[in-house]
Amino acid sequence: MAPLDINPNELEPYWVPFTPNRAFKKRPRIFSGAKGMHYFKPDGTKVIDATSGLFCVNAGHCREPIVKAIQEMAAKLDYSPAFQYGHPKVFELASRLSLLAPGDLDYAFFSNSG
Repeated sequence: MAPLDINPNELEPYWVPFTPNRAFKKRPRIFSGAKGMHYFKPDGTKVIDATSGLFCVNAGHCREPIVKAIQEMAAKLDYSPAFQYGHPKVFELASRLSLLAPGDLDYAFFSNSG
């Protein structure tokens, strides 16, 4: 991979969460790809993802079966609001999880990153 050519002015509109932004913009740290348990910098350097994509990528990045399932579902339904609506896959997953959960943990509540 070629090094990423970044104009510091292009970084200005985005505030990086929980990060001293002035320091970041002087020396940006950018990931341009990921596979398995690694991120890749624009120059090709591998970096271990020690946070599992901040808890959202615990199965690893860009795994083919997961990518395929996401592509298939996105081609049918890319988003459905969870407020007063549902879709078949959410009920299927909740049912499967309730069968695996111990004791009387029979219900699922799905949320994203917090």
